[in-house]
Amino acid sequence: MIEKIYSFLGLARKANKLISGDEVCERALKAGKVDLLIVAEDASLNTRKKFMDACNYNNIKFKIFGKKGLLGKSIGKELRSVIAIQEKEFSRNIIQMIDRANTGYGGEFIGEKESISVGKGT
Repeated sequence: MIEKIYSFLGLARKANKLISGDEVCERALKAGKVDLLIVAEDASLNTRKKFMDACNYNNIKFKIFGKKGLLGKSIGKELRSVIAIQEKEFSRNIIQMIDRANTGYGGEFIGEKESISVGKGT
């Protein structure tokens, strides 16, 4: 599931619906051009707080996801601590994928549940 998220971020970049970098994302956030902001898990605490506060103030969706190196690689760039999604459909899909990855739902338990129910019958 995690690989799909990185792949989807690359797709958003190719569709010109994703921007990256602290300064660029901060300007877009203040201009109201961001639908979802993602900060890397390994970003500094100052970066996390700065963008979390800005998102709360501007009523923008916010997620902490991924590593700086992988975020950058997925969009064809170097290390990226902050990326912003500018389109609602892309952000909705990314939020759903991140939430599924964080809760563990994504099909990996299907076989396990079936074997448990079969075991009860014998």
